[in-house]
Amino acid sequence: MTDKIRQSFEKNPNKKAFITFITAGDPNIDSTYEFVLNMAEAGADIIEIGIPFSDPVAEGPVIQNANVRALKAGITTDKVFDMVRRVREKSDVTLCFMTYANLIFHYGYDRFFEKCRELDVSAVIVPDMPYEEKEEMESVSLKYDVAFISMIAPTSEDRALMIAKEAKGFIYVVSSMGVTGVRSSISTDLEPIIARIREVTDTPCAIGFGISDPEQAQKMASISDGAIVGSAIVRIVEKYGKDAGPYISEFVKSMKEGVLRA
Repeated sequence: MTDKIRQSFEKNPNKKAFITFITAGDPNIDSTYEFVLNMAEAGADIIEIGIPFSDPVAEGPVIQNANVRALKAGITTDKVFDMVRRVREKSDVTLCFMTYANLIFHYGYDRFFEKCRELDVSAVIVPDMPYEEKEEMESVSLKYDVAFISMIAPTSEDRALMIAKEAKGFIYVVSSMGVTGVRSSISTDLEPIIARIREVTDTPCAIGFGISDPEQAQKMASISDGAIVGSAIVRIVEKYGKDAGPYISEFVKSMKEGVLRA
């Protein structure tokens, strides 16, 4: 499945990927199913599906509130898996899960990653799992051919090479300190971090946290291998609810165009 992730970057003329995020179950699981297909059809190369958790420490207010709405609506991990099974009847778009360590631990590592393999989920992103502690979970994920995505933050420069050397799938480069959320500008100088990463690995690097318009997406993709957008999409869901599909499609198309111009 790592090969599928690489293909998601290499299939575009400039070898850049546009990666989207959606919170599963917000406002309901049937809408999530629709939104995932909307994004795939609009050009998303990789789609991260957030499995809601009661304490999403890496998230800003937009995605935190989406988690609350989804949990109140009765979302469960099994319902997310069932939704992905339905998606797979319609689309082979590259999928990743983004969730928290405690959720996977309580579900059971082998049980969780076996279902990922069954449903062709290529990777998992676990933002509260430190690099030094990931071995316990990653050893199981790799057994089922599910990449454990590494995250490198602006303060990680001294550790970037160590993290990058072992990275699988793609590297999630965090654009700025703090939690997820739309930002009017991204001031962090990320080029030196990307350059250091490329000294030790050819694993693709995609930049996320705060990207909200095509110009930002183009700029971030121009210095890396792709752009990741989450809060801006979740905000559309917050505004339009179950009717958000057409607005998500329009937004994803515009953002993908920005990435392709990079």
